[in-house]
Amino acid sequence: MKPFLILQLRPEDEAADEEFGAFLERGGLAADQVERIRLDQAPLQAVSLDDYVGVIVGGGPGCVSDDPAGKDPLEARIEADIMGLMPEVLARDMPFLGCCYGMGILGAALAAPVGKGRYGEAIGGVECSVTDEGARDPLLNGLPRRFRALVGHKEAVEELPEGAMHLVASAPCPFQMIRAGKNVYATQFHPEARGENFAQRIEIYKHRGYFAPEDAAALTEAVMAEEITMPERILQTFVNRFSA
Repeated sequence: MKPFLILQLRPEDEAADEEFGAFLERGGLAADQVERIRLDQAPLQAVSLDDYVGVIVGGGPGCVSDDPAGKDPLEARIEADIMGLMPEVLARDMPFLGCCYGMGILGAALAAPVGKGRYGEAIGGVECSVTDEGARDPLLNGLPRRFRALVGHKEAVEELPEGAMHLVASAPCPFQMIRAGKNVYATQFHPEARGENFAQRIEIYKHRGYFAPEDAAALTEAVMAEEITMPERILQTFVNRFSA
């Protein structure tokens, strides 16, 4: 069976390893079912999507809406690599799940406005609502119409991309999950994360502008108190649907 391609954008070893472990555990994936590429370690070489059953893109500290003139060179190169893959993903309707940063990537690839200031969400739990279209989507089949998820992002898709389906919303951020075609998905929330994952990320990213560093302890306590169970079912369903 072909593997899933997991593309990681996090340049911190501890954060990348934690996220990769979460994808395996929460997605029900064995190590031999995936190929892992850390885009921070080397430019993305020629990739044949024929070799994979699907693509999963993790989160990262960058933003597609950052001013190119001031963007960190490594983040700019990582973003260019991932964006360079998106036209073929969309043309093939390749099974794709972009998580957090991946929402900005998909939105930008579909020419939707992505920006800061309107729909960013502080680190923590948020109440998500499944839309009518979402209730009919295979990845959300059997989920309750409302569920808790973990978020933390500076930028967001500001308008639904033309032709995309709006699957999940929250009060602070309308576009929590969208789909292009039949198989290309992105979530603004983290389907792989529970409180313990966010606790580690809070420590790693406490000086990256997501929150005041002195708030780290309170944020950690808050995310550890969240009961997050439904988002990982979306990841599991994605894996099960496209690995069959």
